Amino acid sequence: MISGFGQQALVSIVSHLCFIALTWWALQALNFEKLIRANRVLQARVLYILLTISIGSTVSNFFLNYLLWSQQLPLILQYIVQA
Repeated sequence: MISGFGQQALVSIVSHLCFIALTWWALQALNFEKLIRANRVLQARVLYILLTISIGSTVSNFFLNYLLWSQQLPLILQYIVQA
């Protein structure tokens, strides 16, 4: 039981890191320079990092929820067949 939690934690950490990295890579395609005020480089970088983390975490949570639901689906079907 405990090892299952460890595996789930590892999958969650790897998923979040992968999706945050993927989001960082994808956001590189956008041209934010037109939206940023002059002499606000540090604020723009912080915004870029926060935006990357929020999008990446949201997508990772969706992926992890989908994975969890797909693992629980056979249990629901098994319960229906027994009833």
